Amino acid sequence: MDRDAILAKVVDVVNDTLSLGSDVTLSADTNLKELGADSFDLLELVTALEDEFSMTFDDDAPAQISTIGEVVDAIAAAQ
Repeated sequence: MDRDAILAKVVDVVNDTLSLGSDVTLSADTNLKELGADSFDLLELVTALEDEFSMTFDDDAPAQISTIGEVVDAIAAAQ
């Protein structure tokens, strides 16, 4: 799967998990905490991403991931 396809799926998962409105535009540079995501939200997001991409992140992933681009990089590296 190429980076653009991963990014599109990650954006969908972030929108669904954080219950963002359609007026919010997400990109690789979007900071998850600036969207209002707390540590519980990040844990939920990691779980949703693991399900979506059939993979497992490291246990400390929620603390290490701050942008959507970093999520995409982690998923691309795991494939």
